[in-house]
Amino acid sequence: TEDHAPQTEISKMVVVAKGDHVWYDPGSTGEFDLPIGAVVKQADAGQIVIVTDEGEEKWVPTAEANKLKIMHPSSIDGVEDMIKLGDLHEAGILHNLMMRYNDPKGCNIYTYTGSILVAVNPFQVLDIYDGKVMETYKNCKLGEMPPHIFAIADNAYYFMRRDKSNQAVIISGESGAGKTESTKLILQFLASVSGQHSWIEQQILEANPILEAFGNAKTIRNDNSSRFGKYIDVHFDAQGAIEGARIEQYLLEKSRLARQAKDERNYHVFYRLLAGCSDAEKQKLFLTRAEDYVYLTAGDCITLPGMDDAEEWQRIRGAMKVLMFSEADQWNVFVLLAACLHLGNIEFEGMTINNMDASEISSDRVVRDVCKLLSVDQGELSSALTSRSTFTRGEVIVTQISANDANDVRDAFVKAIYGRVFIWIVAKINTAIYKPSVDGGIQRSIGVLDIFGFENFVINSFEQLCINVAHEQLQFFFN
Repeated sequence: TEDHAPQTEISKMVVVAKGDHVWYDPGSTGEFDLPIGAVVKQADAGQIVIVTDEGEEKWVPTAEANKLKIMHPSSIDGVEDMIKLGDLHEAGILHNLMMRYNDPKGCNIYTYTGSILVAVNPFQVLDIYDGKVMETYKNCKLGEMPPHIFAIADNAYYFMRRDKSNQAVIISGESGAGKTESTKLILQFLASVSGQHSWIEQQILEANPILEAFGNAKTIRNDNSSRFGKYIDVHFDAQGAIEGARIEQYLLEKSRLARQAKDERNYHVFYRLLAGCSDAEKQKLFLTRAEDYVYLTAGDCITLPGMDDAEEWQRIRGAMKVLMFSEADQWNVFVLLAACLHLGNIEFEGMTINNMDASEISSDRVVRDVCKLLSVDQGELSSALTSRSTFTRGEVIVTQISANDANDVRDAFVKAIYGRVFIWIVAKINTAIYKPSVDGGIQRSIGVLDIFGFENFVINSFEQLCINVAHEQLQFFFN
């Protein structure tokens, strides 16, 4: 601060001068209202002018000078590890992340809080993940190099080998924060650091495009949101080489199959199936365009900018071959996906039978196509969708159901089919990548938990409620 710069007293102990960094608290009481960092532009006897971190100029009368507080020097330029912050509060943490992200010397998206890594999604491709960068983070202790996702992966690998104990990396955050990409980067680093470049490593990495296609979808906040949780356990031998892996999935958001919010999509795989299949394959599956299916148009969003569904479909087919899906396996999956789409187009017409609500299927053609795909009797499927069977005292009582109830039965049937397909796909992947220890040999593991993103919609599904509760428990653990 210049010697001649005027100073204004804020309290008996604190004064501000031109150029000082301060916290400005406007005094709002909203849930997300916090003090914000600012720089004193002018400090006269009557008022103080500050420029906030957001570039907004504010005039603060000296009578309200208690809204300002001197910023600790550690918060001015930002620190790599936030346990070094003198202003260790929510506003200080957010300010530090912003300062690092906007660093003129280069965008720093990673920041430590002790052994926890905080990542800010830049929504752009950064040149900080190639082979040369990987090499610089191998065999480095946490804190020796700038914060990076590779440092977390290397730290887990180092302690697994040194202490001969299993490790785990937990990745948590809001939808769109970059959890899925972080998971892929950790797996890529572990594949590199093991030094084998084996077929099993390639198979583990190829599981990602399949799981993303069947378990990810566009939401309001994220074009590639994981709508399920996965835990990937990577297994290593005594020399630190990858021997195999095992994937556990949980809480797939099946409600998305039947309905999506505005500007959201169903699971990627449906759009990619329709965009990538040949005309001959579509004809066998009785498929046309994505716009023709109720389950794909509820969110009024068919395509995504920057995402080529046809190209992604070829990646899925290639990954399935690497993971030992036979041609018959693949075709059976495609048949079930097509059946789900056709089931969504079945409409019911309400009626009254014996003064009871009943319903019947409006179009036989759609049901006929479904039955051909599923190899079931058309009459039995129609009856299952429009009636309810009750077992009592050894008797079976069949009652008709209303059109609304029939819609619910249809949607539940589709959710059950897709849920079983998803479980089968994960099991099929595990068959290819899981290699049990031979002759009782030593096998260590590094687990990577990619928990799905928490979101707060106007109407939240039961699955979303469970997701948010799980995230709250993780946040308690982190804090």
